[in-house]
Amino acid sequence: MFGRRIASLVPQRVARVAVSVSVTTDRSTYAVGEPVEFTIAFTNRLPVPITVATEGGRLWGWTVDGYLEASDEPRRLSAHRDSVEFRGFETRRIVRTWDGRFKRTGSPTRWIEADPGEYEIAAYLATAGDSVSDRTTIRLH
Repeated sequence: MFGRRIASLVPQRVARVAVSVSVTTDRSTYAVGEPVEFTIAFTNRLPVPITVATEGGRLWGWTVDGYLEASDEPRRLSAHRDSVEFRGFETRRIVRTWDGRFKRTGSPTRWIEADPGEYEIAAYLATAGDSVSDRTTIRLH
């Protein structure tokens, strides 16, 4: 209860800047078709609790070469607002796996294996305005 009161006193522009995002993989090179496991970390760099407002019905997300969750499926943004609460200096980690394929919608919807080359994996906190994000590059061979 006390922490929520303090968090409500921190202005949104300060709360957004206080959160850092990092995305890392266990290595930089993978074989085509090999799953790519990555870790996303969201860290409150302040010693006090904060609440960060998010928009579009999403708290956070990840992309591969700009495709949300490696898919070209159209996403409907909602007017729903939500928020993420962090304790002072808290870090939250999320582990995800990209299977090395892209979802291509159409008739029929299909999954296409990524070609050899470089790909950017990015992660973000779904804040209004400036995105709180990070990115890393991997190579498929």
